[in-house]
Amino acid sequence: MDIEKQFNLIAEEYDCNRKKFIPCFDDFYKNTTEFIASNIDEPKRIIDLGAGTGLLTYFWYQQCPNSEYVLVDIADEMLNVARKRFHDIGNISYQVENYIHKLPDAIFDTVISALSIHHLEDEDKIKLFSKIYDRLPSGGLFINYDQFCAESAKMNLWFDSFWESSLANSGLTDQDIELWKERRKLDRECSVEQEVDMLKNCGFEVVKCVYSYQKFSVIVAIK
Repeated sequence: MDIEKQFNLIAEEYDCNRKKFIPCFDDFYKNTTEFIASNIDEPKRIIDLGAGTGLLTYFWYQQCPNSEYVLVDIADEMLNVARKRFHDIGNISYQVENYIHKLPDAIFDTVISALSIHHLEDEDKIKLFSKIYDRLPSGGLFINYDQFCAESAKMNLWFDSFWESSLANSGLTDQDIELWKERRKLDRECSVEQEVDMLKNCGFEVVKCVYSYQKFSVIVAIK
């Protein structure tokens, strides 16, 4: 089953279970977004790649309500959840697109993404980062909230084992966990250190991991 089918299948339940799947949910989404937004001018237009149900945009909108948002995702059913979430907000638009092949035509100064880019092979990550860099203005931002492997294979086993055991005690159903295991087969994780190097090699002037908790980290890159 491909990524589009996998995520369309769980669209309605996605947000409900997100806190159970991410043990550091509040720090990862809310607190890190507040930290970043407090240090920048409000962006003119934010592109959310792999936006899904609009969860990351929701937290950005709390901090930057006057920015324009373009939510991009390959799974239309996921975006339908986002459309319901933001049904009365006029500065949010949607694009059903595989962002690996095409970024939105609109001019933008900030790109955000959550738990999506780790599905790409490393060569496709690099191609995407290069496209983002080329399209951003000087001072533009790319912020990736994502899932990473540890640099050490042994430590990564620790991370994976602890994550799986925490899910078993989270209240998720057996079916939820089985679907998660199927989605995990689509993961192509790199380490934070590898991704930082990729972004630097694409030309970003400042690249910093500003939050990390085992599998989950947030990287900020400034052109």
